[in-house]
Amino acid sequence: MSSEKADVGVLGLGTMGAMLALNFAEKGFHVGLFNRTAEKATRLRDDNPELGGRLHPARSVEAFVAALQSPRVIVLMVNAGRAVDDQLDVLMPLLDKGDIVIDAGNTDFNDTVARNRRWETSGIHFVGMGVSGGELGARHGPSIMVGGDREVWQRLRPLLEPISAKYEGEPCVAWLGPDGAGHFVKTIHNGIEYADMQMIAEIYGIMRDGMGLRPSEMATAFAAWNTRGLSSYLIEITSVVLAETDPKTGAPMVDVIVDEAGQKGTGRWSVIEAQRLGVGATTIEAAVSARSVSSLRGERVASARIYEDVRPAAAGFDRGGAGLAELEAALETAKIIAYAQGYAVMAAASKEYGWNLPLGEIARIWRAGCIIRSVFLQDITRAYETSNEVVNLLQESSFAKRVSGGQQALRNVVAKAALAGIPVPALSAALAYFDDYRRSRGTANLIQGQRDLFGAHTFRRLDEDGIHHHQWPAV
Repeated sequence: MSSEKADVGVLGLGTMGAMLALNFAEKGFHVGLFNRTAEKATRLRDDNPELGGRLHPARSVEAFVAALQSPRVIVLMVNAGRAVDDQLDVLMPLLDKGDIVIDAGNTDFNDTVARNRRWETSGIHFVGMGVSGGELGARHGPSIMVGGDREVWQRLRPLLEPISAKYEGEPCVAWLGPDGAGHFVKTIHNGIEYADMQMIAEIYGIMRDGMGLRPSEMATAFAAWNTRGLSSYLIEITSVVLAETDPKTGAPMVDVIVDEAGQKGTGRWSVIEAQRLGVGATTIEAAVSARSVSSLRGERVASARIYEDVRPAAAGFDRGGAGLAELEAALETAKIIAYAQGYAVMAAASKEYGWNLPLGEIARIWRAGCIIRSVFLQDITRAYETSNEVVNLLQESSFAKRVSGGQQALRNVVAKAALAGIPVPALSAALAYFDDYRRSRGTANLIQGQRDLFGAHTFRRLDEDGIHHHQWPAV
């Protein structure tokens, strides 16, 4: 690597951009740095003297571009939307054919597709790249989802494999398809993350409001679950959060945190894309909706007063080992269903956009680094290695066996929660999806009859081929 010019440039030094830059430098790359506030680039170098010799701040975007060896590789770490286009407008006149610009933010894949089209005749390559793992992942090894031209991926591979997370020595980075494929997969990753976190929160709610457990007792349960089928980063950090004590009050930390969850849009995007593709992702939808409801804290407090005379049945949850075992089985079953929905959305997008998404490879690169990393993803990897024709994970034999074994626990938990007035929207949605998906004769025949009556929308018959319309009585 040249010490005179940088191997890669990072433009935008917020938390994620700064951590990626340090990750590159730690792996031996010389890194050009630029931020709209130039002092931030200098401060990043000065605050990391052990890596300072490989960090090269620039005071202007022109100096930043000139400091990169050709063909240049620039990683954009700016806010999604207009900011990306504004930065591209500044960069375009400064770049040469063969240069590569990577948008590594949480970008709507539709924008990435549009930018690829805009740049396709320029000779400058645009890459949409999903990065998962948060601040620590960016610093020490994220899961990386690359879109764009396959040939460009081969050029980026020597840069990205070293900085990625490793699972048993395998780098958690892969090329997933052209134009917006990488950002689309990251969007669905985040949708699954929403569902996973919401279901964990619902189990916590049952433990708190239905079983009367203390946070320390919950922490012990989650720590035990983390040694079995639910072993994952989110279960691990749940145990850590529940075990923490507030230094100001001495109370459990979770008890002093306001019950409003933030969101940055990727969860909503995953729901929007599922709807566009006509794929049921009800568990993800419920999780996104639950975050929206959580933000209405003032309204919820007022509603609690309005309905204070509502007295649901006493909770029927066992506080002992049997009750916790039932919660564990229910959560693991619902988790499988949520992942099945996310993978169904990706499969539909792959077909719709001609991406040929490598679904098993996606599970492989999610096994380490990313927020939803878990031992469960190894099972998905194996499922797709066994058969590339998996229609839905709920039809894959090993998952079908696990869901069959755990569905009664999920059913019991949802029923008890409903009777006790404890909201479990994501767990309920997972169960309803399962019951709907496994039913050979549903109820949409009535809907089609209604549609044909009021709008002559036609219907198909069980006993004849073709499209039919019935002359219904006038109403």
